[in-house]
Amino acid sequence: MILATISRCAVATFRRSHSIRQLSSVITSDVCEDIVHGPLTTFSEDEEMTRDAAKQWAQEKLKPLVRRMDDECKLLPEVIESLFQQGFMGMEIEEEYGGSGLNFTSACLVIEEISRVDPSVAILADIHNTLTNNAVRFWGSPTQKSKWLPRLAYGTVSSFALSEANSGSDAFAMKTTATPSKDGSHYTLNGSKLWISNAPEAGVFLVFANADPSKGYKGITAFLVDANTDGITVGKPEKKLGLRASATCPVVFENVKVDADDILGDIGQGYKYCINILNEGRIGIAAQQIGIAKGCLDIAMPYMMERTQFDTKIADFQGMQHQYAQIATEVHAAELMAYNACRLKESGLPFIKQASMVKLYSSQVAERAASKTIEWLGGIGFTQDLLAEKFYRDCKVGSIYEGTSNMQLQTVAKLMQKDYS
Repeated sequence: MILATISRCAVATFRRSHSIRQLSSVITSDVCEDIVHGPLTTFSEDEEMTRDAAKQWAQEKLKPLVRRMDDECKLLPEVIESLFQQGFMGMEIEEEYGGSGLNFTSACLVIEEISRVDPSVAILADIHNTLTNNAVRFWGSPTQKSKWLPRLAYGTVSSFALSEANSGSDAFAMKTTATPSKDGSHYTLNGSKLWISNAPEAGVFLVFANADPSKGYKGITAFLVDANTDGITVGKPEKKLGLRASATCPVVFENVKVDADDILGDIGQGYKYCINILNEGRIGIAAQQIGIAKGCLDIAMPYMMERTQFDTKIADFQGMQHQYAQIATEVHAAELMAYNACRLKESGLPFIKQASMVKLYSSQVAERAASKTIEWLGGIGFTQDLLAEKFYRDCKVGSIYEGTSNMQLQTVAKLMQKDYS
């Protein structure tokens, strides 16, 4: 991209001299004023304000309720209501539809800060913002945008219904069908979805179903389905290792009639929409994992700097210093990867490889940070007196949902082969 800004004179000089040194001097004199590269972790005023607002809300309003929600395996209604009131559920939705009109980086900063306190709440906001909201923004008709975006920004939780019992990583092996009526005015959905987050709270489901199984995955179509539509049954939440407050449920669609006007985008294009939206959704998951790792350090560092053994603060033992410095380095590396992926996405540049890389790496870092934190805390880390054990449980799913670690490695490998072919 830099070469696009180089003057013809600079290029001509380079061609005559074949000297990188001379080209560098021409670039410096001709275009350096137009090229400004800020640090990846330096954010705009709006981004800083958004992050600070999320941090304050998470610390003051959310933190006192975290243990209760984890024990009860349920998100409190007042927490969800507060997310909407703060504008955290319509971050990228345009202001004309009642959203905050923020960029993708801002959304990820919010997810990170909320995850630093409770990843269960963060995943609700992440799925809602990076998957459903953006799908409607990108591919919704003007009528659909006017109908759904204000609701999604102000008070309607959404749910992303893709996975099924036999279609996990092989998502396009789904069996849920969408049968068109003879006059084409509506479709009838039949099938069962599994592992559906936000299902009990959802007011709308973004459902992927096959409208023409004879075409294989090219028959997959996306539907916006009101949760009050007859024929929808939300099953009991799964009993999970972590993210317990975030409900994950089976959802059954039995003869659910959906107007043709509620098809999102074009018939048979659902598989493309799914791929595209999950690519950026993985950056949101990375933000969650980074938040978890930072939340672990938030617990461990003050404890180690206060507690003494053998008349020495735990944080001052060299063996301990090496361990927490290593984790801090890895967290910083993950942070750089995440916000580089954000900027690539916002700039319209390829980011799929970077998104897979950071989703993979950040989940590994979060696991190491959570595990080490419990070791650093000793016995108290193994109890529920602190939230360290919760972070330890919450982080594991980072290597599973929105694409397993092996799937991320496969994506990276394929793109590497393409780069070298």
